[in-house]
Amino acid sequence: MNVEKRDRSGQVGQRGARVGAPRSGGRTAARRSNPSGGYVTQGSAALQEQSTTQDSVRVWDSSAEPAPPRLRVAPPAPVSVPRAPFIAMILVVVVGGVLGVLLVNTKINENAVRIGTLQQQQSNLDLQEQQLEKEIAQYEAPNNLAAQARKLGLVESGPPAFIRLPDGRIIGVPQPATGEPAITSSQQGAGE
Repeated sequence: MNVEKRDRSGQVGQRGARVGAPRSGGRTAARRSNPSGGYVTQGSAALQEQSTTQDSVRVWDSSAEPAPPRLRVAPPAPVSVPRAPFIAMILVVVVGGVLGVLLVNTKINENAVRIGTLQQQQSNLDLQEQQLEKEIAQYEAPNNLAAQARKLGLVESGPPAFIRLPDGRIIGVPQPATGEPAITSSQQGAGE
């Protein structure tokens, strides 16, 4: 009696043969219960079903020639890597990295302190520059210039005369300055 069984993938097997779903989407192979021991193939599998006819079945005579050995996948040869140099190299890399990070942090902190000092010096110099500019502006005021000129013994002049450069013509009449010169401290010391 043939009983069809369904597995999880919905495929039907005959005579109690179990047909499973492929794990990686590849081929599946299930043993038949036939005497030839052939494989059931599905999809684009490279296996072919063995024929059950007598002419395609080989019978090996053990006295004439030994049966060829079945080929199996051998496990990869064990690779033995010396662990001590590898561990030493990892330790050197880790210690070197930690020391490098510490060195970089130390340099960053030194530069931050130096930058703070330089910024404070810059602000002091900016204040000093502003004070000097105020003093210069006070000395450049017209009243202060006139007072300083009188202290030096200078007198005010009249209207100026101009020379036109292309032809050398003089515009205006030059006149000597009139007025009493101021008595300076050097003249007072000389007169006494």
